[in-house]
Amino acid sequence: MKHAQLSTPRWALILGASSGFGAATAKELAKAGYHIAGVHLDRAAGVAQVEQIKQAIEESGQRAWYFNINAADEKKREAVLDELQADLEKNAGTLAVLMHSLAFGTLKPYIGDDVISERNMNMTLDVMGHSLAYWTQSVVKRGMMGYGGRIFAMTSSGSTRVIASYGAVSAAKCALESHTRQLAVELAPRGITVNCLRGGVTKTPASERIPDSDKLFAEAVRRNPHRRLTTPEDVAQAVVALSNPGTDWITGNVINVDGGEEIAG
Repeated sequence: MKHAQLSTPRWALILGASSGFGAATAKELAKAGYHIAGVHLDRAAGVAQVEQIKQAIEESGQRAWYFNINAADEKKREAVLDELQADLEKNAGTLAVLMHSLAFGTLKPYIGDDVISERNMNMTLDVMGHSLAYWTQSVVKRGMMGYGGRIFAMTSSGSTRVIASYGAVSAAKCALESHTRQLAVELAPRGITVNCLRGGVTKTPASERIPDSDKLFAEAVRRNPHRRLTTPEDVAQAVVALSNPGTDWITGNVINVDGGEEIAG
């Protein structure tokens, strides 16, 4: 089997496409010739930013189709895929890339007065971890992604470290990495790769909500051999590179995109 020809309309579906890694990746993939379907959950202020992202995508000559929904809602997930699948079939397109960059979870300690609840924990794990499996199941069952497809999920070094109030998100990242390995093995016969990208510490709306994030940023700059933080664009460029033909044998990994931060002392 071969990759879809470049003349075939190629789509990237990005979960968490309104800011941070998702927004930057949408713009970079658009420059590389992909139409963008973005899923996000924002109020009015965030919607204004989405319009700017869509404009940048369209200026690259690509289509921008955004859905303001809860990505963890099964019915809404299927409604989005119904619309996208209909467009793919009408225009003989293919879903070439699926990126999971959802950053919506509860930052609370486990022990103390104001602690994380069972509901908080389940929501965080579902949105930031398990939803990767559910979106992938639906996409594959519908036949929307074929040979040469690429699936990416954003993890962090917090999956192996203790950070104040980050416990539920850390658990979600561990689940995400586990789902990545399982999906990579099960999708290998279909020629679809699945990888986690572990970006270095990056200043995003999500990371700035971590308690004492300024100290986290300062320490990352000190440790990073390049003496700067990772940027969303660093990760976006890695996604584009790993989406190219010839990277089919890279699957089931947690890939550092951090300028050497993880290995530095």
